[in-house]
Amino acid sequence: MRLADFDFLLPRDLVADHPAEPREAARLLVVPASGPLADRHVRDLPELLRPGDLLVVNDTKVIPARLVGRRGEATVELTLACRLDNDSSATDSRSRGNDGNLWRAFAKGARRLRPGDRIEFADGFDCTVRAKQPEGDVILHFDLDPEAFRSALVRHGSMPVPPYIKRLRGGDRRDVGDYQTIFAREEGAVAAPTAGLHFTPRLLDGLAARGVERLTVTLHVGPGTFLPVKTDDPRDHQMHAERGVLTEDAARRLNAVRARGGRIIAVGTTSLRLLESSLSESGEFRAFGGETRLFILPGYRVRAVDLLLTNFHLPRSTLFMLVAALAGLDRIKSAYAHAVAERYRFFSYGDACLIEIAG
Repeated sequence: MRLADFDFLLPRDLVADHPAEPREAARLLVVPASGPLADRHVRDLPELLRPGDLLVVNDTKVIPARLVGRRGEATVELTLACRLDNDSSATDSRSRGNDGNLWRAFAKGARRLRPGDRIEFADGFDCTVRAKQPEGDVILHFDLDPEAFRSALVRHGSMPVPPYIKRLRGGDRRDVGDYQTIFAREEGAVAAPTAGLHFTPRLLDGLAARGVERLTVTLHVGPGTFLPVKTDDPRDHQMHAERGVLTEDAARRLNAVRARGGRIIAVGTTSLRLLESSLSESGEFRAFGGETRLFILPGYRVRAVDLLLTNFHLPRSTLFMLVAALAGLDRIKSAYAHAVAERYRFFSYGDACLIEIAG
């Protein structure tokens, strides 16, 4: 297995800068385990699914995690990754402390930052670099209580849309609404679970009328989803941890659906990874609360779901490797080649595909 195996050609003009309007008007490529591909639209989901199917959606809410500040005369661009207060994932326990907000963050030009550096964003809103991590990110301390910090972030932060969506410094105010799903409830993500961006009240009503059930889980998506794989052998790549919650009630519902022969459809790779992380060795769902670093590559047998609704992913990315594991590498490359030829829109604000898990 080599990184080059997961490459494909994609014209830059197929990268979507904004979502479809209305959102369920996005195109949908149906990729069955065998047989021909089908060109549909997301609004067709009610007729593509069956009564008794269960959609699993992610209710994480994206925070305006991108900040632009000054360190002296130098401009510093930051993307907050996750809060670290009382969290053992900070390498140096001295960097954690218990005095305010501590955040792991990615910074452009991080190598120039030093512990003790002060970064100013606005009057009364600044942070101090506490530590640098071996992975290249930094630990920041914000001397504000949680409510004041949240308020400052709303005023001065911008939505952390992926780097392949070009924005002027300071962001595009449309992203405040566009880069949030209809399910968003639990704050904590710094990237959207983008398959959920396609859903609207009208589509949800149509699914409910069809008899399709819905279950909500939470996985806070981190910026690691955008990080490139730099190892020639993808198996050597280290996934960043993401926090998730699947309740006991959710586990019972999932097991009941399986017991009656219903299908489970993950809305997005985030839902899929959380469901896989919650499975016992015997294949039963269990309550889950904590971090997952699950990396799904070809050769991994997905057991938790029957179908995946997901957007089209970047070449050589961990997410393209995940869909290759589900459908088979040759099959998914053929599907992506079809999508390019038919001018589907790609990536976070783009179109979607519905993948049936290959046996």
